Amino acid sequence: MRAEGQAHIDRIEAALALVRLSLDWERALRRLDELNARVEDPTLWDDPKAAEAVMRERRRLEAAVGTVNGISAEMADAVEFIDMGEAEGEADIADDGYATLERLADRADADKVQALLAGEADGNDTYIEIHSGAGGTESQDWAEMLQRMYARWAEQKGYKVEIVDYHAGDQAGIKSATLLVKGENAYGYAKTESGVHRLVRISPYDSSARRHTSFSSVWVYPVIDDEIDIEINESDLKIDTYRASGAGGQHVNTTDSAVRITHQPTGIVVASQNDRSQHKNRATAMNMLKARLFEREMAEREAAASGEYQEKTDIGWGHQIRSYVLQPYQMVKDLRTGVTSTAPDAVLDGSIDQFISAALAQRVTGETVEVEDVE
Repeated sequence: MRAEGQAHIDRIEAALALVRLSLDWERALRRLDELNARVEDPTLWDDPKAAEAVMRERRRLEAAVGTVNGISAEMADAVEFIDMGEAEGEADIADDGYATLERLADRADADKVQALLAGEADGNDTYIEIHSGAGGTESQDWAEMLQRMYARWAEQKGYKVEIVDYHAGDQAGIKSATLLVKGENAYGYAKTESGVHRLVRISPYDSSARRHTSFSSVWVYPVIDDEIDIEINESDLKIDTYRASGAGGQHVNTTDSAVRITHQPTGIVVASQNDRSQHKNRATAMNMLKARLFEREMAEREAAASGEYQEKTDIGWGHQIRSYVLQPYQMVKDLRTGVTSTAPDAVLDGSIDQFISAALAQRVTGETVEVEDVE
C-alpha cells in the first residue's frame, strides 16, 4: 500500500479512536441496548416527557455508533479493493480505493467533531458575552473585533445571530455585547471560546505607532429549554431599568426599556436591550439568568471530582485561551491547544473551527499541550 493510503488510514483510525473514547464505547453499546429495550416497552409513552428524553438519547447514541461502525466497514472494504487491485495489477481499482480512503478520512474528521458534542446542552442555542478589559479605546476596539468575528463565524455555519445587549465604547469599539446564536450545536461549538483573548498589534490609536497588548473576556453559556427547570427566588434579584444605547436603529430608545438583572447570591449580572418593550427585555434577561445559573451548575458538576471549578466571573486576565498577533504578520495561536493559524489578509475572518475542534478533542482526551507565549 502506498504511503498516502496508510496516512488516510491513520487519520481515520485516530478520529474513530477519539470518538470511541468520548463515548466510552463499551458503556455506550450497553446503554444503547438498554434504550432499545425501553423503546419496545408499550408503557414508555405513559410519560411523554420521559419518553422524548429516551428517544433523543437513543437517536444520539445510534447515530454515533452507526457512524463509527459504518466508517470502519467502508475503510475495510476500501483496503480490500486496494489490495486486490495492486495484486492483480488493476491500477483503476486501486486508485478508487485510495480515493475512498481520502473521502473517509475527511468524513471521519468532520464526524469526530459532531460526536464530541455529546454534552447535556451541546445541541442548544447559545449566548456569547464579550467584555473589554483594561486599556480604554484599544481594548474596546478589540472587543468589537471579537464580536464581528463570532458573528461572521456563526453566519458562515448557517446560524442566526441576534444582538441582545450592546454598550458602545467611549470613542470606538464596544464596552460589552451579548450575542444570541441560534442553530444546531451552537453551544457545543462555541463553549470552548470561554476565556480571555489577547491581541498584540501596532495600535492605530497611538500616534507613535507603538505595539499594544489588549484583552477581552468571552463567556459562553447555553440557552435552556422548558425541559430544564431552574428555580429563582424573586427576592434574590435586583432589577434595574435604563435607556438602551448604541449606534442608532433599535438600540436607541426614548423610554427606559432596557433591563439589567443582578442575581445577588452569585453576583451574576445579565442585561437585555434588544426590544423596545421593557416586558420583553425582562423576559429575555430572565432567560439569560437561568442559562447562566444552569451553566454554572454544569461546570460545578463536571469539576466536582477534581475540585478545579472556577467561576467565569473570577477568571483573571492572565488566564488566556487565544493570542492574536497582527501587523506586520497575521497569526492566531491557541494557548490552550497549541494550534497555530496564519492568514495573509486577516485572521479575524470567522475561521475558528480548527481551534474549536482542537479544544474539544483536548477536553475529551485530557491531554495538556505545552505552548510558548506569542510575542
